[in-house]
Amino acid sequence: MQVDDVLLTKLEKLSFLKIEEGKREEIIGQLSQIVSFVDNLSELNTDNIDDKFAMNDSSTFIREDIANCNTKINDDIIKNAPNSADHFFIVPKIIE
Repeated sequence: MQVDDVLLTKLEKLSFLKIEEGKREEIIGQLSQIVSFVDNLSELNTDNIDDKFAMNDSSTFIREDIANCNTKINDDIIKNAPNSADHFFIVPKIIE
């Protein structure tokens, strides 16, 4: 994939970003490097690699799931809300 000014304009529109005219060439160069790197990854032969391959054999540490409710944190958060009742945020109706 070739990154050019047309593609950058399309990406600007999709991301709702505006890139300054002086930065366009720099951004195009950086995006081209990223796309080139990803293209290199697609050339790797992974036919004989196990789907569950990991760098080490140790499993992820699993912690015990203990419910914890600190009501002080809840109260601190709700007191910053412009409008609340019964520990809930009150927001304007947006769906008719």
